[in-house]
Amino acid sequence: MANNYHARIYVTLRSSVLDPAGTAVESGIKQMGYSGVEGVRIGKYIEMKLTAEDETDAKTQLDRICDRLLANPVIENYCFEIDRLVSG
Repeated sequence: MANNYHARIYVTLRSSVLDPAGTAVESGIKQMGYSGVEGVRIGKYIEMKLTAEDETDAKTQLDRICDRLLANPVIENYCFEIDRLVSG
């Protein structure tokens, strides 16, 4: 029996990749007077629902989706969280 899952996916630039958007945001934050902020990195947040046989299958599907479409594995990392949706 298939199950429904809710996924939250986070895609970020690898730490070795320059992040000009993060640098610009950090500069803006400091100009606002928040001097204790550093290391700002900008990324993507994606949510989706998917159907899978089990959690392992859901994770496999998400890995393939992230590797092939949502993230550029040369310059980006990704991670995700999934929750099984309970039909009510």
